[in-house]
Amino acid sequence: MTSSLPDLSPAQRSEVELLARGKQDKSRTLRDLKLPETPQSAHALLLRLGLWTEQNVPFPDRAGVALASPELPVPAWPDEPRLDLTHLTALAIDDDGNRDPDDALSLEVLPDGLRRLWIHVADVAALVPPDSELDLEARRRGATLYLPDHTSGMLPDALVEQVGLGLHPQSPALSISIDFGSDGQAESVDVQLTRLQVTRLSYREAQERLDAGDPLLGGLHQLAQASRALRQAEGALSIDLPEVLVKVQAGEVSIRPLPRYDSRFVVQECMTLAGWAAAIYADDLEIALPFATQDPPHRDSPPGDSLPAQWARRKTLSRTRFQPLLGPHSGMGLDAYAQCTSPIRRYLDLVVHQQLRAALKEEEGLSGREIAARVAEATMNAGAVRSAEREARRHWTLVQLQRHPEQTYPAVVVDRRGPQATLLLPDLALDAPLTTPAPLGSELTVQLASVDLPAQTVRFRQVGPG
Repeated sequence: MTSSLPDLSPAQRSEVELLARGKQDKSRTLRDLKLPETPQSAHALLLRLGLWTEQNVPFPDRAGVALASPELPVPAWPDEPRLDLTHLTALAIDDDGNRDPDDALSLEVLPDGLRRLWIHVADVAALVPPDSELDLEARRRGATLYLPDHTSGMLPDALVEQVGLGLHPQSPALSISIDFGSDGQAESVDVQLTRLQVTRLSYREAQERLDAGDPLLGGLHQLAQASRALRQAEGALSIDLPEVLVKVQAGEVSIRPLPRYDSRFVVQECMTLAGWAAAIYADDLEIALPFATQDPPHRDSPPGDSLPAQWARRKTLSRTRFQPLLGPHSGMGLDAYAQCTSPIRRYLDLVVHQQLRAALKEEEGLSGREIAARVAEATMNAGAVRSAEREARRHWTLVQLQRHPEQTYPAVVVDRRGPQATLLLPDLALDAPLTTPAPLGSELTVQLASVDLPAQTVRFRQVGPG
């Protein structure tokens, strides 16, 4: 314990901890110590006194997000007709260890030579109708919370176990189909309630099959490439910055770059196609959805695929908006789009499913006004979830840096403002400032200089060229 600081009584400690966790905004203890009454200052004091350690992560608490999955009753599957697609191979491709598989892919060659892409999505809305207790709880959360050390579901774990694709011999699904002509253009879309047999694969396993010439994955890869080319011709912006998976188990931190598998690209592109098809289908039937729209870039996008170009390109994009009226999504190069492939994990995806199901069942769906109200609430709550995730990942990344101060890292100068540069460390997907004359695009080798966990800041020093 630092000798210049007094011991805190239990009541004082509780008061300071509440401020550090964002549960109150004043602290007489900090005021008496002539310290700023901020969560960062309270966090720093608790660390200096040895009352907290690096294991204390206050950011999810500050964001006001739920740290445990809900525990609510889960209904049984309704008895309703479904199209039997168990004859098709359906692949659910995810990261290793994924516990909530909510989408799968099939490819069918039709007698007339057309290819039919199926994007199967867990039929969560069959068990979570609008304004049910489960729906209201999911809306309050907005999204599933993925922290490095644990996951807090938007929906009960028992429901995820019931609806997850491939977790049982047969899986009910809401399936979106797109028929493609020989020129690669989409000719028609449809949505149906289905029943499947799903095989689960990791991205690595799917990549091995793709490399070995698997005809299904090869066909999906072809469709994905054609789709990406068409979207790029319509102005879609491709941003490919490093991504990592930060995990904490028993206090040990691991930071693993995500491999750039073609199988990951296939899944991402097919999910994009599903969102376009769902929006087109809804527009044709005049179904209100939380459509995702994005304005054109507010300035010219820099050319090239370098890290500085990718970094600058991301800054040209406007924020995606959700609204009950159809509109273009500029960044994706699409005239219509609705996120729909993660109803287990994102509330607005669940709303899309509720609306599509209502149309299929010839029932009255939500109005545009009701959709707008759900967008407002869910967007705010999901924003808090994403903020908590970002800050928790950064915290544990800084902890790992602090634990291994001798480690060196490759870095790239991706931005400059006078003498100040912004570095991107690809192995950590972490950016940090550095005063250096190195020009844009320079590759450097850096080492940790300092970390401030409460402020979530980090500084590096250059120890060599790349």
